[in-house]
Amino acid sequence: MTTRRMISPDELEEIDLADPRLHAEYELDEVWRYLRAERPFYWQSERGSQPGFWVITRHEDAMAVYKDKEHFTTEDGNALSSLLTNGDSAAGTMLAVTDGVRHAQIRNILMKAFSPRMLRDIGASVRQTVEKLLTEALSRDECDFAHDVAGNIPLGAICDLLAVPHSDRRYLLGLTAHAWSSDYADAPPADSWAAKNEILLYFSDLARSRRDSAHNDVVSLLANSQVDGERLDDAELMANCYGLMIGGDETGRHAITGSVLALMRHPDQWQALKRGEVDLGTAADEVLRWTVPSLHGGRMTTGDVVVNGQLIRTGEPVSVWIYSANRDERVFDDPDRFDLSRKPNKHLTFAFGSHYCLGAHLAKIEVEAVLDGLRRMVGGMTQTGPEQWIYSTILHGMHSLPVSLQPDRADVATAGAGSAGTRRPG
Repeated sequence: MTTRRMISPDELEEIDLADPRLHAEYELDEVWRYLRAERPFYWQSERGSQPGFWVITRHEDAMAVYKDKEHFTTEDGNALSSLLTNGDSAAGTMLAVTDGVRHAQIRNILMKAFSPRMLRDIGASVRQTVEKLLTEALSRDECDFAHDVAGNIPLGAICDLLAVPHSDRRYLLGLTAHAWSSDYADAPPADSWAAKNEILLYFSDLARSRRDSAHNDVVSLLANSQVDGERLDDAELMANCYGLMIGGDETGRHAITGSVLALMRHPDQWQALKRGEVDLGTAADEVLRWTVPSLHGGRMTTGDVVVNGQLIRTGEPVSVWIYSANRDERVFDDPDRFDLSRKPNKHLTFAFGSHYCLGAHLAKIEVEAVLDGLRRMVGGMTQTGPEQWIYSTILHGMHSLPVSLQPDRADVATAGAGSAGTRRPG
């Protein structure tokens, strides 16, 4: 319903790919298509006081950067917002912006939190949450799917993993929604920093309370684990709780909201889902490829390196544009088609290599649960107002999507017979 102007490749030298307004207010598909075809390694020159940086748009080149731990590091930041300023203050402490031995040590600890048993339990809780939220949405004439439904699903899952008290969860959602993005173009940077600091302080207190506790949650795991006989320090505790909270909430929330917009705009795929013609796991991967909750990943070069014929020199910032790589014609057949049955689907939504997203499986569980809930419980969806896109250089999604959900009449009839939620499409 929202019409965003398509940026032409002719405007490439005038736009700034590190500008949040660009990604919220315009469509860049033609620019990405042109860069993949003609300038796969594009150097965006300085914009005022902002340094230049490499823009990598092809899937093959993105993979090459992600695989090369020798020449590319995240410790100067894993997003343009930090790469082009003063770096990332959490470098060397938070998993996402730590490399080398310490990265492997922290990752090994956190992997325990994503065990099959833990994910199975969280998955059951996610499905119950989806059922409840959709039931509530169906009972109203209209809802804001981004706020009323999608905003509560990943938040509940990651808070269950962290054992965050229920009374604190809405407070944390308000903070995570503004730590890396804004609902408005003119939001002051201080708002983002304030949100980040509030999250860090919250988890500092929570981790302190979990020292020497017998709780079975991620905060307790981090607070009581040891590496070479030493516990993680306070900075590592805060930073990694923060990283899990932001990553666990944002990816799933924007993918879920985006899935509903995509299904409304592609009625053939909505009908295929309703008829049970697509596998939920396969469909979830297509949602994640299509919605691209993270626009890009950032790296800094630690030494001169040639990537598929292109020389990149030491100390040059590199941005890998996941949005573009996920639509690379060399990898995906008919990449601009939303196809819930797409196989294979080698999307880079969760990155690749040593920094592959720890919560990837959890995010898929969340998207699958929503798709399953929609096909069982919802008969139709109508957009009732314009969607509102967030302002961010790295996150991609909506903070508002007004919709009206109509119940599935067969599901309503089944519910009346005393077996609500058990019907599956034939």
